[in-house]
Amino acid sequence: MHAYRSHTCGELRREHENETVRLSGWVHRKRDHGNLLFVDLRDHYGLTQCVVETGEAGFAELDGARSESVITVTGRVVARDAEAINPDLPTGEIEVRIERIDVQNATGDLPMPVFGDQEYPEDIRLTYRFLDLRRQRMHRNITMRAKIIADIRRRMTEGGFMEFQTPILTASSPEGARDFLVPSRMHPGKFYALPQAPQQFKQLLMISGFDRYFQIAPCFRDEDARADRSPGEFYQLDIEMSFVEQEDVFQAIEPVLTGTFEAFSDWPVTTKPFPRIPFADAMLKYGTDKPDLRLPEAMDICDVTESFRDSGFGLFAKSVANGAVVRAIPAPGAASQPRRFYDQMNDWARAEGAGGLGYIIFGEDGPRGPIAKNLDDDRVAQIKSDCGLSDGDAVFFACNKAAGAANLAGKARVRVGDQLELLEREQFKFCWIVDFPMYEWDEDEKKVEFSHNPFSMPQGGMEALETMDPLQIKAYQYDVVCNGVELSSGAIRNHRPDIMLKAFEIAGYEAEQVEKDFSGMLNALRYGAPPHGGIAPGVDRIVMLILDEPNLREIVAFPMNQQAEDLLMGAPAEATPRQLRELHIRTVLPEPEKKQV
Repeated sequence: MHAYRSHTCGELRREHENETVRLSGWVHRKRDHGNLLFVDLRDHYGLTQCVVETGEAGFAELDGARSESVITVTGRVVARDAEAINPDLPTGEIEVRIERIDVQNATGDLPMPVFGDQEYPEDIRLTYRFLDLRRQRMHRNITMRAKIIADIRRRMTEGGFMEFQTPILTASSPEGARDFLVPSRMHPGKFYALPQAPQQFKQLLMISGFDRYFQIAPCFRDEDARADRSPGEFYQLDIEMSFVEQEDVFQAIEPVLTGTFEAFSDWPVTTKPFPRIPFADAMLKYGTDKPDLRLPEAMDICDVTESFRDSGFGLFAKSVANGAVVRAIPAPGAASQPRRFYDQMNDWARAEGAGGLGYIIFGEDGPRGPIAKNLDDDRVAQIKSDCGLSDGDAVFFACNKAAGAANLAGKARVRVGDQLELLEREQFKFCWIVDFPMYEWDEDEKKVEFSHNPFSMPQGGMEALETMDPLQIKAYQYDVVCNGVELSSGAIRNHRPDIMLKAFEIAGYEAEQVEKDFSGMLNALRYGAPPHGGIAPGVDRIVMLILDEPNLREIVAFPMNQQAEDLLMGAPAEATPRQLRELHIRTVLPEPEKKQV
C-alpha cells in the first residue's frame, strides 16, 4: 500500500465496504461522542468521516491532533447505519474505522479557523492566504477558476486558434495606464516594462503570417485597486485574427463565452447572436456603455428635453436653454411606493454629486410631485406618452450636459430597478456595444483627442478622416458586456500606416513623434500587414460572474490588498544596497509630510 494514501478523501463509496484503505489529509473537524471519536478528514477532493473507539490504537494520537494537523489514517471501510447516512456528502454512506494513525505535521494555534463560514478581515485572510484557501468556498472558487480557464483554452483550440506566448519584459508604451518598470543590470539607466497587454505583439504575430492567435495572458498595470480589478496584475483571454471584419470576431467569440458560461452555471445565457447596440443608443437608453439588460425594457431612459424647454419648471427650463438635456428614468409600479422611497432617491442623487432627482408620480388621482405642479398638463402628458408610462408608474429626471445627465440617469436606472426588485437575477445577459466615436472633445484642453483606442480602424478609412467632422467619425471598436460588466474592449486594427499617421494628426500628434513612439509597429505595418482585429475578455471578470462573486480576491489565489501589497510574501520590499548598485540605481524617497502646527 502507498505510504500516504490508497484513495482520496472524496473517493470512497458503498462498494468499497470491508476494504482496508489509507487516507491522508487535514483534520477538518473532530467530534467526541464519549467512547467514540469522529474526525472529518479533508483533502483537495473531499471529506471522509473516520472513527476510532476509546482504547483502540490511534485514539490518543487523534485525540491530541488539533484542527488542520496533517495525518494519515489506515483502516477498514464500513457502512454507516441508516440513521447516520449523510446525503449531502458523496462519501456519506461509509466511514473508516481507524486502525492506525500517523501524524505527518501537527499544527499550533490557528490565526483563523478553516472550518465554518465566518468572515475575517482582509489583512488576516491575505496574510494567512494558505489557510484561507483551505476553506471550502475559497477552495471551490480557485478550483473552478482552473476548470473555467481549461475550458476556455479547449474551446479556443477547437475553434482553430493557436496559443502563443508573448514577452513579459518589453518596452514602455506612452499610451494607456502607468507601466511597471524593471531596471536593466546589463544596460545601466535603461528599463524594461511589464506589458499592460500583449497588444503590439499579437498584432505583430498577424503581420508575421499567423492567422488565429490566443493566449491566457498576464497583464500588468500600476493602477489603483477596484473590486473587479487587481492593483498589479490580471489575466485576459487575448485574441487576434487576420483577414476579418468586426462580425467575424463576434462570431468567433460568442460560442466561447456562451459555451463556458453554460458549462459552469445553471443560469440562462443570452442566445447567439448577442444584441448589437450602437454606443449612442446605449448612452441614451441606458446612460452607460456597460448596460445591464436584466432590467426590463420599460425602464429604458427617455430624452424629454423638449418637454421642459421654455416650460414653467424654471430650474430645468433655464438649464435646457444653456445647453443641458433632460433624461427621464421610468419607475414602473412605483406610484405605490411611500414618500420615503422618493426622499431616499433624492438623497442618493445628492451623494452622487447631483442637485437631486426630480420626479412625477402618476397616481390614481392624477400626476403629482414637485415637477408636476410646475409643468402644464400637456407637457406632463407628453412625458407620460414618450416614456410609455401608465397610471401607477413614476418617473425620475436627470438634468445636465449630455454626459453628466447620462451618467446620473444610468446609475439611477440601476438603483431604481434594484429598489423596486425589477432586476431579473440569476441569468447572464450579453450584448455588444459598437460604433464608438473615434474622437471626442477635450473641454479642458480645447482640442480633439482619441476617445477610445487610437489604433482602431476608423469607419470609412482615409476618406472619413479627410472629409468628415472628426467628432462624427466612428471607429471599428466594440465592447462585450455581461450583466452591466464590461468583459472586454476590442477593435478592428488600423493596418495602414498612412491612415494611422492621419488619425494621430487629427488628435494633434506630429508624425515624427508617432514614428518615434511606435516605430516597431509602424515599421512592421509597412511590410505587408493584413487586415486584422481582436479582443481580450478579462478572465478574472468572467470567473467572478460565473461564480457570482462580487470581489476579485474571492477568485484569485494570491491577490494583493487595496494598497497593492502582498501581505503573505511581503511585497513590495526594499532592495539591498548591493542589488541597487548592480542595477546602477538609487532610491529617492518622498519628503515626509510636515505636521501642521
